[in-house]
Amino acid sequence: MTESTYRIQGATGEWEVVIGLEVHAQVTSNAKLFSGAATAFGAEPNTQVSLIDAAMPGMLPVPNRECIRQAVRTGMAIDAQINKWSRFDRKNYFYADLPQGYQISQLYHPIVGEGQIEIVLDEKNPEASTKVIGVERIHVEQDAGKLMHDQHPTSSYVDLNRSGVALMEIVSKPDMRSPAEAGAYLSKLRTILRYVGSCDGNMDQGSMRADVNVSVRRPGEEFGTRTETKNVNSVRFVMAVVEHEANRQVDVLEAGGKIVQETRLYDPDRNETRSMRSKEDAHDYRYFPDPDLLPLELDDEFLEECRQSLPELPDAKLRRYAQDLGLSAYNAATLTADADTARWFEALLAEGARIQKKSEGEVSKASANWLLSELYGALNRIGKSLEESPVSPEEGAELLALVADGTISGTIAKQVFEIMLETGDKPGKIVEEKGLKQTSDTGAIEAAVADVLAKNGDKVEQYRGGKEALFGFFVGQTMKAMQGKANPQVVNELVKKALAG
Repeated sequence: MTESTYRIQGATGEWEVVIGLEVHAQVTSNAKLFSGAATAFGAEPNTQVSLIDAAMPGMLPVPNRECIRQAVRTGMAIDAQINKWSRFDRKNYFYADLPQGYQISQLYHPIVGEGQIEIVLDEKNPEASTKVIGVERIHVEQDAGKLMHDQHPTSSYVDLNRSGVALMEIVSKPDMRSPAEAGAYLSKLRTILRYVGSCDGNMDQGSMRADVNVSVRRPGEEFGTRTETKNVNSVRFVMAVVEHEANRQVDVLEAGGKIVQETRLYDPDRNETRSMRSKEDAHDYRYFPDPDLLPLELDDEFLEECRQSLPELPDAKLRRYAQDLGLSAYNAATLTADADTARWFEALLAEGARIQKKSEGEVSKASANWLLSELYGALNRIGKSLEESPVSPEEGAELLALVADGTISGTIAKQVFEIMLETGDKPGKIVEEKGLKQTSDTGAIEAAVADVLAKNGDKVEQYRGGKEALFGFFVGQTMKAMQGKANPQVVNELVKKALAG
């Protein structure tokens, strides 16, 4: 396990930063935590609000089994303790978008206890840059609504569509020591959630956001007073918050001041944090067990069903890609960092192995290289995501198979791929219609080689005189004369034979 060397250089010496994250992840479910109201993103304001969400008198909450299931599956994915007995509490505070005047949460008895997440800071050298970050707990709670301040010049509007939506609050231990570690932890957590399917991880839509706890200390000393920066909605912003807030605290301490435990907000336009309110303790919220909800009791059958439903997780998939498929550490890490990318690659791999009648290991390297270089490069150029790719995994596998069996060369494959992107046609059809099949006709290639050597007699003499680097020139000229359709292996052999003669 690697130890962070990140330090802030103050006027009076070095400071170490201590970071913990509280991540709020919206649970993937069709209904809210305690009501049957819908959870779809982007609906018109106040169109997904039940009487329970609006806190009408006499309304009783009923836990959504799917939300509980997703929280348990998430806990299992990070090797956390699953508590068979847990309880909901009321967290009392007033805010305009909280109709009940309290939030139903879990303070004293959360559904998931301690777990851990392994992060890698350098994908090209994972063994030397791995660190385990502890997770203290995961509890389930309901979200509040949303205040909209930009709809009217003198009034604020309230949208209760989010009110009652199920959240998992995933609380890390204060184990991170640099902005990079905080970013890697949040990225890895989001990857795990997406693999499990318990949260879509769309931070730009508010379905995943982080409260960033930061303090500074002299290396090795006791923890300092921490601040909490609320609702940070991107990995990049989390890293910026850590850097800015740590430097701000060092400046305050070195000027003889004290850090106040408080809640702060991040302004990305100015790249600064600002004080919002003093930080409340648990007793300020007057927590007590929710009298309308019985404790949750999970049986072994339910837990086993949750465990069996888990997919292959990113760390296990990465090891399989490296060990069984022989991919480089970097390629394996890149392909497994996102669940959609891994699924696309595996579809490409399976179809490639089927068409070529080979094992997945035999076609894995060519498949990975094509996906990460050719396809990703093209998608970046045309501004599309992998999910929007004009080329399917099956079509990609067909293209790679045409190269593998010698029907077309790698150079021609690039041309075919561009036509696929433009027209949506399948590679076999393009090769047939455009007459792009590779030739291994030795007679035609020999004639082209003879012509190239005849036109470049001076270079032939230089090659035979010891300038062997010219060999590539003759091969290139021959391929050009054959319009890229000659089999490169045959060209190499015939050029070598002609030059030797």
